[in-house]
Amino acid sequence: MRGTGAHNDDERRRTPVRLFNSLNRRLEVFTPMHGNAARVYTCGPTVYNYAHIGNLRAYLFADTLRRTLQWNGYDVTHVINITDVGHLTSDEDAGDDKVELAARSKKSSVYDITEKYTSAFFDDLEALNIRPAAMYPRATQHIQEIIEFIRVLDRRGYTYELKGGLYFDTSKVSNYGQLGALDLESQLAGARVAADPDKRQPWDFSLWRLSPPDGTRLMEWDSPWGKGFPGWHVECSVMSLKYLDGPFDIHTGGIDHRQVHHPNEMAQNQGYLGDSEPGARLWAHSEFLIMKDRKMSKSTGDFWRLSSLVDRGVHPLAYRLFLFQAHYRSQVDFSMEAVVAARVLLERILRRVAALVAEAGEDGAGLAMLSRQAASTTGGSYDYLRSCYEDGLGTAGQQAIREFAEAVSDDLGTPRALAVLSSVLSDQDIPALDALKVIGVFDLVLGLDLLTLDPRDLVIRPADAPLGNDDVEALVAARQQARAARDWQRADEARDRLTEAGVLVQDGTATVPTTWSWQIRD
Repeated sequence: MRGTGAHNDDERRRTPVRLFNSLNRRLEVFTPMHGNAARVYTCGPTVYNYAHIGNLRAYLFADTLRRTLQWNGYDVTHVINITDVGHLTSDEDAGDDKVELAARSKKSSVYDITEKYTSAFFDDLEALNIRPAAMYPRATQHIQEIIEFIRVLDRRGYTYELKGGLYFDTSKVSNYGQLGALDLESQLAGARVAADPDKRQPWDFSLWRLSPPDGTRLMEWDSPWGKGFPGWHVECSVMSLKYLDGPFDIHTGGIDHRQVHHPNEMAQNQGYLGDSEPGARLWAHSEFLIMKDRKMSKSTGDFWRLSSLVDRGVHPLAYRLFLFQAHYRSQVDFSMEAVVAARVLLERILRRVAALVAEAGEDGAGLAMLSRQAASTTGGSYDYLRSCYEDGLGTAGQQAIREFAEAVSDDLGTPRALAVLSSVLSDQDIPALDALKVIGVFDLVLGLDLLTLDPRDLVIRPADAPLGNDDVEALVAARQQARAARDWQRADEARDRLTEAGVLVQDGTATVPTTWSWQIRD
């Protein structure tokens, strides 16, 4: 619904949104193709395994983009696909289908495999406070549309047949590889050598893979080219163009898609829509998360899930904050020390917010209630919430929002945005209620639940902790009682048990209560 506050569209969209376009390697002011509508497609997961914490960065980036566009008054339609067939273990059209390989190795049906990992993916998105997309179309639900799409390419002369299936002839489109800045000649001796020597060009790719002549696949369909299954790249062209009435505005994904998947997808779009039309006007990519000098990789088994962090006592929103501390186009070196530091920072922010709520009294409590109610809806109304938060806001608060807008609207500059948040939290000249209103406005983009999350929510018991939270509370209380009675031996015994269990206790004062937390271990 549209808000009816005092701000019209022009007033809300104070700062033009600039985004880095991978297609031409420069920043561009975002201008939607159709009125106020922003149509965004994100390449979703291949659901043969759990998403790792590096994968999830791409979806946090897309969520931040979506929130920033909505924050600036655009009506956003966001689509994320689910790849449940067709993604081979090699980008060069070789190897096994990842989903079928997982099903065979686990002795399970492909549909049980895809349902399990799709559900886990949705759980991760929810835990990270990533807004649900408008839809999550699945490749297996669009087989006939994929076949019809390929038939169009076939009729127009963009394809050729080999014994393994139907291939796309990349020589038929102009500027193939522009997105990845590929030097195709150098690729002849490099990583993209054709798995099939009969390809016309090594970088030509599969549109329809034929089933092996000596057996059947777990998932296969009849087609004009024989029984088989679609290539990985074609599904995204079909579903993005269908659900976003392509061509559309923005296509996002991880940086790993920029060199193979997205150039191939773009080539298909050119064949279908016309040689000058890549399908999306702007292509945007988030960088890798690096762990111990290695790229996160499910194929090597060297990856951490979001639950791996939670099992160590890390709240998912602490990981969200950790990622915000770097720009999405910068590689991030993962370490537990850095994640723990983000958790400490988040707790500090939440305690300052709690103090502001107490200082603002009933008005502060009412603002927190408004934020909780909005969080319980599917995204709430950005216009309505902004108008509520900004109503009656003083000059200093308005200036802070302008600075925040400049940060997030300049290619999603979350590090700068966090610096603005820090300034507001420490500025004693901003009245408590105004500070809370400003924080509420910021959090529409940040999604850290700053007005609703309690600092104690960050206290997560590690999976291997020898004590339960109730046991810890009892020991902390017993230690406090012993200290008050000057029974130092009993106090030391309680302290030792807490220390052995990995509990950190921060003794309070006459005005500050004693707090405790679990020590987060690597």
